[in-house]
Amino acid sequence: MSHVVYLVRHAESEHNVSKDFSQRDPPLTSLGLSQASALADTFPHPESIAVIFTSPLTRTLQTTLAGFSHILSKQYLKNNGNEEGARLIIDQDLQERSDLPCDTGSKRSALEIAFPLLDFSVLAEDWYAKGGPHAANDSAVAARAKRFRETLRDTVQDIHGSEDLANMPKNVVIITHGVFMKYLCEDMTIDLPKADWRTFAIADGVNGEAVLKPIE
Repeated sequence: MSHVVYLVRHAESEHNVSKDFSQRDPPLTSLGLSQASALADTFPHPESIAVIFTSPLTRTLQTTLAGFSHILSKQYLKNNGNEEGARLIIDQDLQERSDLPCDTGSKRSALEIAFPLLDFSVLAEDWYAKGGPHAANDSAVAARAKRFRETLRDTVQDIHGSEDLANMPKNVVIITHGVFMKYLCEDMTIDLPKADWRTFAIADGVNGEAVLKPIE
């Protein structure tokens, strides 16, 4: 049985409006919070979601919690969620491409204060540093997009091997950023509106590499 991958762009952030790209890790605007909250009413088949991946930037975390609170496990939310809800995985490979302040995340300790119910243990305190495998150049960004596709394929295979797919959630949501999304799905023309999504399937490419194929 096939697994659907929902690729979601974060809702409107302050730097999207002000064009002040010097603002570090900006949050959602009030409109952005409304856009994210609207996902709870418009997102299809919430009962089918097993895992949600999100970038560790504030705007993606806020989009995740506002838009998918009805899907997530109760452990991530104070007054919402459900007992057998989706697992949340924070993955720094999903951060935005550039090294501008607006695309640079906050220290892990600051995120733990802002989002006390989330597990940031996978992040180093300075995870946001744009160097090495998380550098902002094209080759490094393409490499981490490839790495995340492999992570995604492994996750889907784990779901497939551990669940009764006829009766259990099996699909995956990814909340990320507009430019990194182009690398992730290997399509430089994709340009989703804020808080919108597109559906894909994870598949093996010609060389056995994990690829995302659009579902029409």
